[in-house]
Amino acid sequence: MTLELFAVYATLFLLSVGAVFTLVAAIGLVKLNDPMTRLHAPTKAATVGIGAFLLASMSHSFALGQGSFHELLVLAFLFVTAPISANFIAKVNLHKRACDMPDAPKHDEMWSTLDVPESDRKIATEKNGPATG
Repeated sequence: MTLELFAVYATLFLLSVGAVFTLVAAIGLVKLNDPMTRLHAPTKAATVGIGAFLLASMSHSFALGQGSFHELLVLAFLFVTAPISANFIAKVNLHKRACDMPDAPKHDEMWSTLDVPESDRKIATEKNGPATG
């Protein structure tokens, strides 16, 4: 098996994987009913599908002897921005109350704050000395 033939098979495989994942993402966008569950289709399946398409493009260009690394830059940008955009979309849905809200946290003065109980302050002072600043 020559290198060119292997590259053709790799390209065919990656195009098939990309098509399957993109189809699953499209079906997920249509079939899922809640905005928060619908969010998983483009951020998970479509990202993998587009990544497979980009890798197929790379393998094809290397098979032709015209190596290309531009796809890696696009792939890195895609993998960095997809979770960030999904987070923003989820925050918009939460603020608009367009989805089921999570349970409220227990009443606790220290939840998500820097407030420390007095007993922990005493332990820290004994261990590290008085705090300055």
